[in-house]
Amino acid sequence: MFVILILIFILQTLWLYIKELAGKDLDLPVIAKFLMYFLPKLIPLILPLTILLSSIMVFGSFAENYEFAAMKSTGISLQRAMSGLSIFIVGLAITTFFFSNNVIPWAELNSYNLRRNIAKLKPAMAIAEGQFNEINNYNIKVEKKSGENDKFLEDVTIHIKGSDGRKNATTIKSKTGELASRKDSDVLKLILYNGNYYSDVTPSKPEERKKIPFAKSSFEKYIINIDLSEMDNVDLDDKSYTDKYNMLNIRGLNKAIDSIENRKADSYGNLSKILIQRSSVATKQSVVKTTESEVEKEQPIDSINYSGSILDLFNTRKKLELIESASRGITSAQQIISSKKTSFKREKTELNKHYISLHEKFALGFACIILFFVGAPLGALIRKGGIGLPMVIAILLFLTYHFIGIFATNSAKNGSFNPILATWFSTLILLPLSIFLTKRATADRKIFEGDGLFEFLKNVFRIKKKETKKDTSTFDISDTEYDALNSYDNNKLINIAKNHKEFGYKTIYRNTALAILNKRGITNEQLKFSGDFTNREYEQTITLKNKFEEDAKLTLILYVLAYPITIIGGVFKNNWFPSLGVSLLIVGIIFWGLFIASFIKTVVGETNYRKHVGKGINVNYVLLHVLGIPLYFVVYFLQKEELKKDLNLGITESNNINEKNIELDRASKVILKNYHDHSKFTIVLYSVGIVLFFLFFIFKNNKLPQLELASIQLSIVSLVLFVIYYIKSILNIKQLYNRTKNGKKPPILLLILGIIFYVIAYPLLGKKIKEDFGINTLDS
Repeated sequence: MFVILILIFILQTLWLYIKELAGKDLDLPVIAKFLMYFLPKLIPLILPLTILLSSIMVFGSFAENYEFAAMKSTGISLQRAMSGLSIFIVGLAITTFFFSNNVIPWAELNSYNLRRNIAKLKPAMAIAEGQFNEINNYNIKVEKKSGENDKFLEDVTIHIKGSDGRKNATTIKSKTGELASRKDSDVLKLILYNGNYYSDVTPSKPEERKKIPFAKSSFEKYIINIDLSEMDNVDLDDKSYTDKYNMLNIRGLNKAIDSIENRKADSYGNLSKILIQRSSVATKQSVVKTTESEVEKEQPIDSINYSGSILDLFNTRKKLELIESASRGITSAQQIISSKKTSFKREKTELNKHYISLHEKFALGFACIILFFVGAPLGALIRKGGIGLPMVIAILLFLTYHFIGIFATNSAKNGSFNPILATWFSTLILLPLSIFLTKRATADRKIFEGDGLFEFLKNVFRIKKKETKKDTSTFDISDTEYDALNSYDNNKLINIAKNHKEFGYKTIYRNTALAILNKRGITNEQLKFSGDFTNREYEQTITLKNKFEEDAKLTLILYVLAYPITIIGGVFKNNWFPSLGVSLLIVGIIFWGLFIASFIKTVVGETNYRKHVGKGINVNYVLLHVLGIPLYFVVYFLQKEELKKDLNLGITESNNINEKNIELDRASKVILKNYHDHSKFTIVLYSVGIVLFFLFFIFKNNKLPQLELASIQLSIVSLVLFVIYYIKSILNIKQLYNRTKNGKKPPILLLILGIIFYVIAYPLLGKKIKEDFGINTLDS
């Protein structure tokens, strides 16, 4: 498998660099040397993929052919079966470390210099489309090449360096061009048509130089001859470049990092000294000479206890000098900082690259170990060997691992992510997966049993399953409750035993009813056979309700974790701790993904529950959950209220009936139900609008314009909908009070308060309606 992958990646390398090799009259030894130098650089890609794929295929084949079953029957566990290979993988990881520390830097050094030398052989071939190509002092860009041997050019841009060899002094732009030199010529002849010639002009006066003047001329035809005679004698074995970060071993990297750190500290120190010198702080300590009249006007000032403006301590001339000096100092400091900003950023990028290269040498060996402990148990769990499914799974896992690593290292190079953490990030992501899969395979359990990850999260957050404890208590014969039950006929006792939960009776009533039935000759077996022992429909309702409540709690916990982590990450990223901010944002995104998955699972569970109790799905239900995603905690408490109503949990277990209940007519009940539905949407829309409104200021202060615009727009939409639904709620309350004629009046003050503070008015309105109409729940 290792050899096959090497061949695949070598072919890919040839395809990638075919333009650099073709047409250069290279000998086979040079091409072989080119491939030999590139081969070690492919090991960080090939070796982890080989270990992952081989372990899945081998252990998958063992499981498919019942080899593990035979091993377990003889007392050989999975750990024992993996022990020999584990020792081999650890040894391979150590070897990989030495390989990456010694061989890969050598290969980087040789391949880079060889590519650079090969490019000098045929500069005309190095003019690639859509990018600048450096040939001697010319930097040439061509948008499109066509015709025989790609000699016709379109949209040509040429920069010619000045006498210093660094700055571009001349720019030539033309619509079309042509390469007219012969193959064996030492001169690259470039003919340009219909273009312009821009040349920088350097005036003698410094004031004129700031205007950056230039001379412009146009042409219909312009010929450029580039001397290539110096390119004939190219030493392909030249290795003049030796100081790139990926060409160094650990010792060289540590030395380079120390050097860069010291240079960085010196740069900051020099910048601070320059800023202090330019601020003229030292030179402004001299006393300004004043005229006699000014001295006479000045009053003695207690400088220790003085709390006024510092400028008042000086005379008018001194004030002007200080203000002009401060203005010049600020302007100068801004120019210096702006000029140094790019160089500091370049130094930081260079330092990050060295850190990444240093830790990659260690991370590669650990990645081999982690991927083995991902692949081996995964193969044992999927029980499939061969090339088919294992190949697909291995490629998907490896691409995930590889792309996470690329994303992290690219973010670290520009300074938005910690370079050390970025190097280990993909390995750390796969570490929990390897532990999880190894535990599953060791216990001979499936990858996902039941809810899989969600059950694991419930255990982590200690969401306990509701278990009904078996209660066998009964009333004593001397108790009045026993006499009351004993006076009932068999049918009523059976009804109590079967539906005690639904009627709100305690378990002791059911046990006593069963005991009386047993005395009368009706056994529990007979009740079970006839279906009268338990209410299976209600028991299933309780099971669905408990499952739904567990999922809802998990969803709420994930929501509570995701929201603050994401916001804090965004704040840190745009302020003081960008690396920590990016890390928190990644963690927040993971929690948001888990929240969305758990939310979908909760909605599915709630849908099954609603169908079971005969409520079904309606537009209000869907809209409530769509609007409730940004503020799930509101939906969570509304769901709990629904459950209480559905399961008659408003009835106390003492079986007392509220004597204050007022019998409402059918129309009043409809109005009450409409108010209940409208108030749900009102509290959700109000909460969403207020939270998004506060988030608008957070995003604005942290320079997140896209989130800032989205939050204020969504906030306006939510608050407008809130006003609409609140007006509907007010009309419902008015209709309800007008119909009942019980002498009660609508709570006008609460309704006015609710326009601004609806989160306070919402529970107070509910309590007021319950008291005025003597009802247990708003839906009863």
